[in-house]
Amino acid sequence: MNVRTDDAPLDLQPATAFRADNRDDLDPAVRQTLERRAARKRLGAYQPISVEAVEQRIVAFLERECPGAKVMNVGRLGGGASKEQFGFEITAGHPMAGRYVLRMEPRQSISESSRRLEFEVIAALRAAVPAPEPVWLDEEGAGFGQPAAIFRFIGGVTKPSGSQGGVTGLGTVIGERLRPIIKPQFLEHLAAIHGYDWRAGPIASLDAPDADPRQAALRQVNWWSRVWREDCTQSLPIVALAERWMRANLPAAREIVLVHGDYRTGNYLFDDETGRITAILDWELGHLGDYHEDLAWTLQRLFGTVEDGRQLAGGLFEREELIADYTARTGRVVDRAALHFYEVFSAYKCIVITLATGIKAVRDHHNHQEVVLSWLAPIAHIFAAELGDLLSRNPAP
Repeated sequence: MNVRTDDAPLDLQPATAFRADNRDDLDPAVRQTLERRAARKRLGAYQPISVEAVEQRIVAFLERECPGAKVMNVGRLGGGASKEQFGFEITAGHPMAGRYVLRMEPRQSISESSRRLEFEVIAALRAAVPAPEPVWLDEEGAGFGQPAAIFRFIGGVTKPSGSQGGVTGLGTVIGERLRPIIKPQFLEHLAAIHGYDWRAGPIASLDAPDADPRQAALRQVNWWSRVWREDCTQSLPIVALAERWMRANLPAAREIVLVHGDYRTGNYLFDDETGRITAILDWELGHLGDYHEDLAWTLQRLFGTVEDGRQLAGGLFEREELIADYTARTGRVVDRAALHFYEVFSAYKCIVITLATGIKAVRDHHNHQEVVLSWLAPIAHIFAAELGDLLSRNPAP
């Protein structure tokens, strides 16, 4: 793999028609997902599916896709703030025997995404990082009523036994025993994701934002500002200010990489005894973009912990430690202005997810996790305070 170690931005041929105020420049898969989402929201309240109904649909689906499979132990899984998740088993004696996880869209997810894209990204990356094996896809929801995908089950936990930690991994304390074991793996897997050669092994659902060095940033701003406009139930001036600032400060990408989109503690499984990471989860926001985006997301303070007076990203790294270790591991320059931009973007995105989409999904009864989404809504104001702080200062040189 060729890694850039200089300070020059990515050498792309600038598109003469590039405009930072072009709101229509979206990744095609994102555009399709948002259009499907808009159509589904007009269908009225969503009734979460019962375990019994899910079992019937799994049986019917496997009769077509996996003849002879017998299903048992169907049950709803915990977590899944953005997707409904169910576990089940195919009994012994069948070639596909084993445990599986069904991930299915509710009427409205707090992070709307494409099941096909998630399926294809995981299939491509499994050789590089631990991830669930994608097995079956119901892209249009013909079998399950909503778009769905089925993966092999992988064991592990998202936080140590007895550890502090909130919903979706917020505030998870990794602890002194596991931190030195998990830290190098966390960094190694992030480097492997960013090092995936998407040109040699293209992922059909991904479109490269390489028409202009600033296009990667623009597409992300366009994605989440559109979601804000469609889902906002109350005005928040700082959100408008942040969008205007981002459009005026789009960074030029140094390199287009595969971005996970939600890379943080809470989105990987590990063995509680050995500390070995067994799976990287939640790939639905994967896209081609700027590696600074994943770093900035990991550095969001609410995703970390404060221990012994130290702010730890994901309960693992001090800020400068993560930046230095990432550079040492990958050879990539961490541009402070680009990192600052994506920290602004990350706080903005979190406000959109929690205060706009989350609240609207609860109000309209479009999600199966109304209690969780209601609990998350006030957190938006913490991100708003963070956003105000970020916008008030310049990035470090």
